[in-house]
Amino acid sequence: MAPFQPGWLAFPLGSLPSTDVLAAWHAILKHFPQIPGWPQLPLRGERENMYAQFGGGFPGISYEGHHVRVDRRGDLDGALGALYLAYLENDLTYGRLDATNASALEALRQGQVTLPSTVVALKGQVTGPISWGLTVVDQNQRPILYDEVLAEAVGKHLRLKAAWQERELARFAPQTIMMVDEPYMASFGSAFVSLSRDQVISLIEEVFAGLQGLKGIHCCGNTDWSILLNTSLNILSFDAYEYAATLATYATDVARFLDRGGMIAWGIVPAGTAAEAETVTSLVDRLHEAMNLLVEKGVSLDKLLHAGLVTPSCGLGSLAPNMVLRALELTFGVSVEMRRRYETSV
Repeated sequence: MAPFQPGWLAFPLGSLPSTDVLAAWHAILKHFPQIPGWPQLPLRGERENMYAQFGGGFPGISYEGHHVRVDRRGDLDGALGALYLAYLENDLTYGRLDATNASALEALRQGQVTLPSTVVALKGQVTGPISWGLTVVDQNQRPILYDEVLAEAVGKHLRLKAAWQERELARFAPQTIMMVDEPYMASFGSAFVSLSRDQVISLIEEVFAGLQGLKGIHCCGNTDWSILLNTSLNILSFDAYEYAATLATYATDVARFLDRGGMIAWGIVPAGTAAEAETVTSLVDRLHEAMNLLVEKGVSLDKLLHAGLVTPSCGLGSLAPNMVLRALELTFGVSVEMRRRYETSV
């Protein structure tokens, strides 16, 4: 198989505010014909929330509305043993998702969705171990990532969830892209997140180690980008509309990342009301301004142009339908325009 060429193609992020699975897929395939991805649909039920979605099978897990908890008061040895056995045997059935927590993915698996011949890659996502482990709490409201036993289990659990999903996606496309969503990395280094750099990298690499295809990280806020860029990720996805300047402060790390073949998914289309005032032209101009911030610090423009992808800045699940359509159309339009401008060089 030929190496994947980003070529300013576009792919979707996270959720859509739809309860109709096939309508959601139609919107995805229309606007992302080369790299579609199954959408999370949290309005269909609480189990499609990005934190509840990947909880199935975790020792002691319980669901209370949108809240996901682990009760440490019971005996978790049996469930932990089952998790570790699945991990050691690479039993991916442990990580299975179904119609209750990933209805759009299940529709694809069951043949209800036909992908077009234009597809070059298929994208999936899993909530990252930092964000999942800090959101899921025990009976004392303590994040399970601060529990030594459960923290180790989090990485292995999500590794199996991601690996099962990747295997399923590989049935439908020549290339897979698994994105690890880490919104809580925006709080790294603050009083709210007392984790070390090494802990973060170790947990993320545990999830990555189960993957065979392209793997990426999405963070929709500011963070210490050097941490993410120094993992084994292939694609860094970030909110380039708001945080391009913060990435530029890590220009040396970006340059090394590009040198080893890394790609950047520029979330240049705002996932909010700011999109109302933007056009394809204004966003393409803003994208070039974002790249120039890196170029001014010594990053190769040619390498940036060869490593670019386009996305919305974040998932669209909380937006009104008209704003979702606006964001999708703008993302598609920016991708088309960047490919038109650089078709001879990407």
